[in-house]
Amino acid sequence: MVFDKLIGLNKFGENWERRIGSLKSTQRKEFHEWVLKVYEDYRDGCGSPGYQQRIRALSENIPNRDDNWIPQAQRMEESFTIHLGSQLKVMHNLRLLSTDVLDLCRHKLNKINGIVVPQPQRLQTAISLYSNNLCGLVLLVDNRINSYTGIKRDFAAVCQLSTEFHFLDLECQLESIRDNSKQASEWRMVNGPQVESGSSGKSSISSEHQNSSSLLKYGDFYITHHSNLSEVHVVFHLVTDDSLHQAEINSRHPVILGLRNILRVAHERDICTITIPLLLVHEMSEEMTIQWCLKRAELVFKCVKGFMIEMASLVGEETRTVQFLVPKGISEGLFSSLSSMLPSIFRVSNPLVLKTR
Repeated sequence: MVFDKLIGLNKFGENWERRIGSLKSTQRKEFHEWVLKVYEDYRDGCGSPGYQQRIRALSENIPNRDDNWIPQAQRMEESFTIHLGSQLKVMHNLRLLSTDVLDLCRHKLNKINGIVVPQPQRLQTAISLYSNNLCGLVLLVDNRINSYTGIKRDFAAVCQLSTEFHFLDLECQLESIRDNSKQASEWRMVNGPQVESGSSGKSSISSEHQNSSSLLKYGDFYITHHSNLSEVHVVFHLVTDDSLHQAEINSRHPVILGLRNILRVAHERDICTITIPLLLVHEMSEEMTIQWCLKRAELVFKCVKGFMIEMASLVGEETRTVQFLVPKGISEGLFSSLSSMLPSIFRVSNPLVLKTR
């Protein structure tokens, strides 16, 4: 009896997966046709009725349902401006914010005249998708390339909330990365453990005292691309382990070196906004006292500052933004302490006030 029920549930799930897959394929086709028609109208004249009607029709198709709408909580956030570089000074924006890491991926709903519509952030992210001003996010994961457990499963669920129109689905990207990681692992065994690289489908190899049977080492990362997330185009999946919960880690820890490699890739690939988990964890736990948090934040601040100075020579004059993310739910006192620490380490720019007699 139980076995029959499990078979029935499995068939039920497969049926829904087929229906959802069919719906996504239909939406991709309709989106492709819509873009072509809008482009034709725009080419004939941006003020043509056809162009305006298609834009208006898109907004009118948004469903008027707000049964599950929940107002978004305000984030704790502080912003600073600095200039870094050994010779040529490059302006950077620094931002400290407290929120759930997946809140940067979820689309927020907004009500206008009683109608639930996406927030303007979704349009802004879509507009910059093919620009030289991309947004990246560092997500801390284990060394298994899948979406079955923990934050990987939650992230995959967010990706499935809307259709991906520009890139492969997450599972297809992960399958490609799994194949490439085997090649990278074989190359590592031949050429040695100390390699600094990172790209889509490949890992950053920066650790040596680890189990050679694992394809991914702590400090490696793999990259996925997305067009259906709220504030993110590129996700760096950084492999970590439980050693990050310890109080004593240093600047040569594999995950710290992984951050350096991620920042290098971001500077080389037009990712001008990058979000980094400041405490190298996504959730708080009992051993993370105030002193633990301040010590960890100081280490990450100083290391990232050094990496940013190192990378400044790789870019032009475009402004870079680094967001330091702390877990949602930390106290306002701790957030204030972290906010005070940041300008003291980075020495933010302050205006010079001259008084005349």
